[in-house]
Parts: sequence; structure tokens; C-alpha cells
Amino acid sequence: MIYYQCVRGQRLSLMASVLLLWLAVCLSGTWAVDKGNFKTCDQSAFCKRQRALKPGESPYRALLETMELTNTRLTLQLINDNNKVRLLLELYRLQGNITRVKINELKPLKPRYEVPDVLIREPPTEPLSLLSQDENGVVLSLGAESQRVIVSARPFRLDIMEGRDVLMSLNSRGLLAFEHLRMRKDTFSYKVTSTVASVWDNIKRTAKEEEEKVEDGMWEESFKSHADSKPSGPSAVSLDFSLPGVEHVYGIPEHADTLRLKTTDNGDPYRLYNLDVFQYELYNPMALYGAVPVMLAHNAQRTTGIFWLNAAETWVDISSNTAGKTVFGKMLDYVQGSSETPQTDVRWISESGIIDVFIMLGPTPKDIFSQYASLTGTQSFPPLSALAYHQCRWNYNDQKDVQEVDAGFDEHDIPYDFIWLDIEHTDGKRYFTWDPHKFASPKEMLQGLVEKKRKMVAIVDPHIKVDSNYKIHNEIRSKGFYIKNKDGGDYEGWCWPGSAGYPDFTRADMRAWWASMFAYDQYEGSMENLYTWNDMNEPSVFNGPEVTMHKDAMHGAWEHRDVHNLYGFYVQMATAEGLIQRSGGVERPFVLTRAFFAGSQRYGAVWTGDNAAEWDHLKISIPMCLSLGLVGISFCGGESDVGGFFKSPSTELLVRWYQTGAYQPFFRAHAHLDTPRREPWLFGPENTALIREAVRQRYTLLPYWYQQFYQAHQTGEPIMRPLWVEYPQDPATFAIDDEFLIGRDLLVHPVTEEGARGVTAYLPGKDELWFDVHTFQKHNGAQNLYIPVTMSSIPVFQRGGSIIPRKLRVRRSSTCMEHDPYTLYVALNPQRTAEGELYIDDGHTFNYEKKEFILRKLSFTKNILSSVNMAPDAQFSTRSWIERIIILGASKPSKVTLKTAGGQESQVEFEFDASMSVLTLRKPGMNAGVDWSVTLQ
Repeated sequence: MIYYQCVRGQRLSLMASVLLLWLAVCLSGTWAVDKGNFKTCDQSAFCKRQRALKPGESPYRALLETMELTNTRLTLQLINDNNKVRLLLELYRLQGNITRVKINELKPLKPRYEVPDVLIREPPTEPLSLLSQDENGVVLSLGAESQRVIVSARPFRLDIMEGRDVLMSLNSRGLLAFEHLRMRKDTFSYKVTSTVASVWDNIKRTAKEEEEKVEDGMWEESFKSHADSKPSGPSAVSLDFSLPGVEHVYGIPEHADTLRLKTTDNGDPYRLYNLDVFQYELYNPMALYGAVPVMLAHNAQRTTGIFWLNAAETWVDISSNTAGKTVFGKMLDYVQGSSETPQTDVRWISESGIIDVFIMLGPTPKDIFSQYASLTGTQSFPPLSALAYHQCRWNYNDQKDVQEVDAGFDEHDIPYDFIWLDIEHTDGKRYFTWDPHKFASPKEMLQGLVEKKRKMVAIVDPHIKVDSNYKIHNEIRSKGFYIKNKDGGDYEGWCWPGSAGYPDFTRADMRAWWASMFAYDQYEGSMENLYTWNDMNEPSVFNGPEVTMHKDAMHGAWEHRDVHNLYGFYVQMATAEGLIQRSGGVERPFVLTRAFFAGSQRYGAVWTGDNAAEWDHLKISIPMCLSLGLVGISFCGGESDVGGFFKSPSTELLVRWYQTGAYQPFFRAHAHLDTPRREPWLFGPENTALIREAVRQRYTLLPYWYQQFYQAHQTGEPIMRPLWVEYPQDPATFAIDDEFLIGRDLLVHPVTEEGARGVTAYLPGKDELWFDVHTFQKHNGAQNLYIPVTMSSIPVFQRGGSIIPRKLRVRRSSTCMEHDPYTLYVALNPQRTAEGELYIDDGHTFNYEKKEFILRKLSFTKNILSSVNMAPDAQFSTRSWIERIIILGASKPSKVTLKTAGGQESQVEFEFDASMSVLTLRKPGMNAGVDWSVTLQ
């Protein structure tokens, strides 16, 4: 939710209600981003300053005589020959084929910010060994596969090689820049006294600055009516990376852009700076709500990754020597024997902090996911119900409205698990409270949902109403937990409550206190089926620069500019911990966040923000979620404002949105306060039936979704993934972002064009077979398949050689389906064994960490379908059984025999459809948690 365009001119003395009324009036007349509210690179002084540096010979030189090599790291001083400032380079070889490079000032005037809490531990190292050294540089071994690092001295450069191939080069274009901390010329004297003698070395260093140009924006900067005092002066860092052989790079979300990142030579760089952006513009490098500074580079031979661990405002420039070349031009190069190797060059620019970069060397996409997970952790394992359908609106009016919407789902036979309450449920935008008139009996409301095995999510934002009668505000102020302004007072800005304070979530004691507020005896009216939504946590400040916090606000010793992109990460961390603590550590939390950073995957789900009811917003949700999955955040919903937050969708668009959202990890409908109601049954019986069918398809696949989330939690692999992740040697997949895989076995090509009568899906893999999940028709891989569509069509294909569990008895919520039986869909490919997994636990506690779960390996080979235990040390029992097995691409057997763990054999009834080669085994009846085999004879 974001609606600041009309706020800027309002006086801070206005009452909050007047402010919000004014916002509503403005919103009724405008539905597009005002780009003038947000900086371009030219308006961001450090970006403009750094981007003005052009490729050339670097002024930095490695002082080889300062090199120290221990068993765990190499250290080496660098010197800038222009200003004589020295830097300290640290290089580590980490476990899992990762190289870490850190660059900091050798003797900074004061410490520079290094990002805490994002890494799950200090990464374990492996030994570095010196291979050779001369006056030009040193060569170090990285161990496996003849990998080595070459450190060149003059100019300084790093090359990572494997055999004769350069995998990646650092500072090869000479764009390393490190703005050292310095004293402002007009605030110190060169006269040495006893009080400054201890910093004489720094003063001598700073004297060199008399010869350096002082540019606008180095010591103060303004944007619109906002001033940034920049007390530490210029402190930007920058480094370039060259990727030989690479034409495709991905990642660095969040941007409303294609999956494959574009070159930025003729426009702004991609910006990473968490911002509250009103109905964002598409196909644009503008910053959005979250920032994950991770980029993946891929070609048919290798995948590599760059993790730039810096939480300040960051810009990323991308250039390529093949950019703009047509397919014909590339073919002409080939025919003429052009020797130019494709190369992508990337430059990272951050406003403050240090250079701390992790180079992940793959070589496969799944190796990259594992390497990144080893650094920042994996996707949290959510309650199973969180994977079902969520119904949300700004706002359901009162308890009666909630009750009627809940009953409407039952009346129209549409399942759902969560109903959501936005900001209007509170007492005057005071979070952790309920409106005393509209929601007078919250426990009664929640209990009504419990009886239907349903749940609720209520919003808790991190801006706190300044009100001496508000307990939360009083406690935060008395404990000194608010962020401070540059003058030392509590920072205040405007948001939904009017004047608001912003808790300092970078403080561990503040996070612990916040978590304690979710206890049932603190959060009045809360129950175990109430979960949490953190919005506005970029943080959003309606009257702040770029609708966010002033950069010179203070978090203890650190400026907000140092920590900005971490704020939402910390809010979600503290909230998730609160939901865990309230149950005594038993129950898994569910927390949705809008702002995020690297590592946010550990704490819950993310959605792609305030979209609009437009076809292009439906389309862009796919690459946006794919990009998030590539950098560890699998619990994403690009469709989680199903139907579009702003505006009103046509019935066709609404139906197509549900059909797309049903096949994305987080599935939620949401709408703006001023839009007409759009519960699924309000668009006529025909459209209600289409929406019902899309939601029911989601519920039948919940066992598969749950198994995929378990896998993501274990491995870090994305759930919704680009085709190239599974087919890394097929260039035809490298730029596809209108279709995707769920795991490795389901391929989805949503219909996202208005009035579409057909779509063309690429089915990858020359040895693959793909089965339409609705018709069971078989198609060969490595082809573009035209698929005629109607309004009921959701093109989905199951990979031959896979086994997918479903539950076909759809009930009103996922919890109601807990003990229902499974149907196994076995899709055959004669060239390989068909395989799948079935994961079962209690669906909501952390008991799986105590080995209380079932994990079965399902396989079909040589006419035998079997289920064997993949976790013999785990213990769990289930009442669910196998009621049906559907085998696609089968031959007709003469008989089918079931053999259970006790050795008992029985005959299984079956039907065979010769026209589609589909064999259906009816009521085999074995428990889903035991060993069994079925033989086709």
C-alpha cells in the first residue's frame, strides 16, 4: 500500500485522518508511478560520481611485499597511486567452491559498516596454497579442478581461472573505486595539537585532498525539499567484474523486468534500494520494495554467481559485447570466423560500507543454489496451510463482513485457508490492537475460523503511532528503541497513523522486545490461528525523501544509509521469532513481508507489491518471482495480489490471474480500498466455476507443493524455477520467462494475453516426454508446441519419468484434507526410471526437525512401482492411504499385483484407456507411510 504522491505538500501538523482522506482523494484520480519522486543515477550523487569513471588503467596497485598468507586467508595491501590511500585486501577460499574477497581501508578514520546477521555463520574456509610468485603478482591454488586465483600487481587485478579458462575477472576494466573516509576541509585545522596528534597520519593523508576535486553531493546533498547532511562525507565503493563467455545474467531482484537482465549502457543502472513505489512501472531498472544483491551468470558450460554483501543503496551496471547484435549478426560473426568471445561486464556501486563479495563458482545451477544457501540459509519451511489459498482485501469492514465472506466460500464450494485483515482492523492504526467497534470480539471471530479449520492474517506494520495513550509507543520510547534523527531526537515521519516513530530493528534487544509483543497475553485478542503480515517496512515514510527514511537518521553509531536495505529483513526476522516464541518454539510461523534482503528467505514469504489490474502486470509477475527464486526466496507470489491491487480487472483478466496464481508458490487475492468487491463469486456463475476450478487445482497439488517446499528448505533450490535451471545446456531456454517449472516435473505456461486463443509453449529436453495433465496427451521434448486454449485452459505438463502425488478430495481447507487419501500420477518415459517423492508430517510444527516425518521414494522401473523409506531414522505415522494410481504412457497389463511390507499379495482392479495409453489402478488401499510394490504383468 503506498500513496504518497499527494502527501508531500501537507504540513506535519495535519491530523492523520485528514492526511489519509487527502490520500484517498488523490488516489481516486491517479494510478501511475510519479517517477519524479525517485532518484535517477544522475540525481544520486555517489552514483553519478562513480559512473563518471570510465574503463581504463586502474590507479590501484598491489603491494606484494605486504602479502601475508596463512592457512585460511591471504591479506595484501593495495595503494591508490593518485592519492596514496591504502586498502586492505583479504581473500578467502571457502568450502563449497566459493571465493570471498573483502576490501576495506587499511586505516579508516572510523569503522566502516560491515553487514551482520545475513550470513548464517562465519563461512568455513579451506586452505589456500601459493603456486608461484614474482614481481608481477602471485598465483594461488583454489584446490579442485585446477582452479586458481591470479593476483596481478600493477595495476591490481584478480583473475579466477580453471585450466586455461578465465571464469571471472575483478578490476579488469580498472573501475575499482573506494572513497576513503576523510575530514572535511572546512572543519579541521592542520595545526597539530595534543588532541589531534593521534590522528596525524590521517591528516597527512587527507592533505592530499587539497589537490582533489570536491564535487557537489560529496558532503551534503538534496533531493526535492529534503536535505542529506552526509556527516561522514563521500564513502562509496565500486568494483567491476568481467564474465568471459557469458551473455545471460539474472537475479538482483527486485525489479519489474525480464528474467534475463538487460544491458544498462543507454540508461540507468539497476538500482537496489528498498522503496515504497506506487503502481510501479514495468520493464524498468527502478528500485522496488526489496533488494537481493546476488547475480547469476550462465552459459551452456557453467553457472557462476556474485553475492555483493552490502546493505547501502546500490546500483548495478551491465554491459555486453554482444548487446544489440541480431541473430543474423551473430551468425555472420560465426561465418566470418570472428574470434570475439561473448563477454558480460558488471559493475557494482554502493554508497557506503566495504567491498565484501562472495564469488560462487558453481559449476552447475544447483551448485550455485547450494553455495548461496550455505551462506544465507534456505527457504523457511512454512505450515502446509500457508501454501493454500489466501483471501485478502484492504479492508474487510468488520467481524460480520469476515463471517459473511467466510460463509460465501462455503456456499460457493471454493476452498480457502486464510482470510486477511489490513490496517483498518486496528484501533486508529495502532498495531497490536483491534478497532473496538468493528472488531470488538476478535477471539470470537478467530474461534469461528478455528471451527472450520481456517486461519487469519492481520497486518502489523513497523511504524508506530506517536500517542502517549498507546502502550506500544510508550514502551518503545521509554526503552530508547526508536531510530534517532541526526540531532539525537526520536526520528518521526508520516505514515498511516499520521505522525509515527520507527523502531530500530537493527538492535537485537529491540527485536527481542518486538517478538515478545506477539505473546498471547501481550497481543490482546490473538490466538494460535492468527498470523502476521509486515507491510511498509522499506521503511515507508510518506513525507521522507523518496518516500523513505532520511539517510542521516541514526541507528546507534550507524547512519541509516549504511543499513537501509536491512530494515525489512530485520522486521520480518523479529516478527517470525515472535510467532515462534508465543507457541514455546513448537509452531512454525507464517509472516509475509514486502521489503526484503539476502537471507529473508529464512523468515517467511514475500510478495511483489502493489500491482495493477492490467495484463502486463500479470505477465511481469512470472519473471519477478523467477528472479526471486534464483536468489533463494522461493515463497514468492507475483500473483499474490491476484486480480491486481489497483484498478478493477475485467472478468477475463481476473480468471486468468487466478489460473496463473494457482501455480505460483504464494497464492493470495488482494485489492485496494477503492476498488469494487471482488470475491470469487461476484462475477457470474460461469466465472465463479472457472475460478473454483483453478483454486481446486491448487488444493489437489498441495502434496507436491509441500514436498517441493521441504526440498527447498533442505537444499536451497528454487521451487518455481526457469527452464534453464533443469536444462542448462539448452540455449533455447536461457531467456524464456513466460513459462516455468514447479520443481523439475511440472511445466506451466499460463495464459497471460487478452483474448488468447492459443499459446506456444517450449517443451525442453530432446529425450523428454511431456504429458498434458488435463488430457494426458503425450508430447515430445525440444519443440515449440502450439496449444489451443479456452477460458478454462491452464496449460500444465508433467515430465515423463516422474511421479507426482495429489489429493483429489478437495475440502473447504487444507487442514480438512489432512487424512485424505493420495492419488499417484506416474508419467512414464521408456528411457528412464520414473521417480518421485512423498513427504508427510504434521503440517505445522517444528517436530520434523526431531525426525517426525515420512519421506518415501516412489519409483517405477521394469513394470514395478514401489515405495521405499528414504528416512529410516525418522518416525511418523499417517492415516492417509493410496486410493488410486494413474500411469501415463502405459501398456495394458494382464494383471496387477500389490505386495505390502508384510509380504501379503493381492490383485488390484484396473482400467486401461488404449486411446491415451492411460492405466488406472483403483483402490490399492495401502497406507501411504509403509513399504509396498505394485507389479504390472
